[in-house]
Amino acid sequence: MNIHVEDLHYTYPGGEEALRGISLEIAAGEQVAMVGQNGSGKTTLVKHFNGLLQPTRGQVRIGSLETRAVSVARLAANVGYVFQNPDEQLFCKTVGEEVAFGPRNLGFAPEKVAVLTARALELTELGDRAASNPYDLSPTWRKMVALASILSMDTAIVVLDEPTTGQDSASVARIARTVDALRAQGKTVVAITHDIDFAAENFARVIALGEGRVLLDGPAAEVLGQEEVLAQT
Repeated sequence: MNIHVEDLHYTYPGGEEALRGISLEIAAGEQVAMVGQNGSGKTTLVKHFNGLLQPTRGQVRIGSLETRAVSVARLAANVGYVFQNPDEQLFCKTVGEEVAFGPRNLGFAPEKVAVLTARALELTELGDRAASNPYDLSPTWRKMVALASILSMDTAIVVLDEPTTGQDSASVARIARTVDALRAQGKTVVAITHDIDFAAENFARVIALGEGRVLLDGPAAEVLGQEEVLAQT
């Protein structure tokens, strides 16, 4: 399922122009890191992928779905979004219930829900914490619960918003293994990150944004080697 962005402009209600004519294509199965300073437009851009934001001008398509023509719920079956702050998306009493909520809400059969939940818990190393309340866990592990709750939905596209922020080295390695597993499954992974090492080590393609525009887009080694341009962002 490709992501197609054509001449995308977005202006917030207060008048701030956050995106200024972005055009790009992300092919099914690609792993892409988006880098840039705060305010460069990264989060605004990816929130168009699941319909949380709608273009002021331009078009976004997820596969054959034009995002302005379908509901957020319809897009959620195709695009899973892991928020930067896990506390913004966790609300169930146990980790197991949290991870099962997404596939159950999508209407999957109970047997499939059980399989997807178990797989997500195993992938994120949460199996022995399934009965725990998410808010009894450390912030590091709550981040993994938020990730597992999206992985269990089995979406074709997974968006990670600052996945390594506030994480220790063991957790960063765990997230990297998850990205690798998603790659093996043929999933598309898009990560917003300030962690250049994480981007270089885990993503084949890097897109650098600045002031709502694409500054660089290409193989990670080439993009991350252009220090003068990156210094702007």
